[in-house]
Amino acid sequence: MKKNTNKKIDDEYKINIQKNTEMTSVISIKGVNKWYGDFQALSNIDLEIKLKEKIVICGPSGSGKSTLIRCLNRLEAHQEGTIQVSGIELHERMKDIDVVRQDIGMVFQSFNLFPHLTVLENCMAGPNWVRGIDKSEAKERAIAMLEQVKIPEQADKYPEQLSGGQQQRVAIARSLCMQPKVMLFDEPTSALDPEMVSEVLDTMIELAKSGMTMICVTHEMGFARQVADRVVFMADGEIVEQNSPEEFFNNPQHERTKTFLDQILK
Repeated sequence: MKKNTNKKIDDEYKINIQKNTEMTSVISIKGVNKWYGDFQALSNIDLEIKLKEKIVICGPSGSGKSTLIRCLNRLEAHQEGTIQVSGIELHERMKDIDVVRQDIGMVFQSFNLFPHLTVLENCMAGPNWVRGIDKSEAKERAIAMLEQVKIPEQADKYPEQLSGGQQQRVAIARSLCMQPKVMLFDEPTSALDPEMVSEVLDTMIELAKSGMTMICVTHEMGFARQVADRVVFMADGEIVEQNSPEEFFNNPQHERTKTFLDQILK
């Protein structure tokens, strides 16, 4: 009985994905507020993200960037407003969040790889364990994604044998193995040594070129200039300004945006 229920939820989600593809909007955020006790982390957030759009979210530390992105797959719960992913509203009573999460890949500051599994096994785990794909197909997909992030030669190594940049590329490949509709990046280069940052950004740039819908929290403004369709600036839990990269960097409208850019582009 449970299996049939899950299939019904999955079928409903796929129908919504198809409808949403036609409408082009994949994530809709309206009037979202979030508190931690008395502290308001997000205040009246409104944001629409279209299919294949690349969004960079930036702002000072503590501005709510990571909180917002973690609300998009309900790793954090919002208290007011609505968040819809491919037509499915995220809320506290929903039973199909795992189905939604299967189509939202996420890459964190920390790599979160399974230390006891090889690189190849890390990439096979999701498709095999969660999507129920047989091991041979999961292996083919894993090898293809490792080739995409340009580290197929590391397939039989364990995470501890890799550099930080290589581990982060494995984390990206692992997410891609689930064939997500959207990829979330939460400051994926902030824990890396400077010489390793470029290899991860290059991987993300190639992913952007492939047409993936991407929402990236990052301080890498060069990446934002090159890849983003829109740059969203946050401060004190609010969206202060959003614009195309050209307008955002060359003609910021808000004093807080100007101050932030002056500091980060020095």
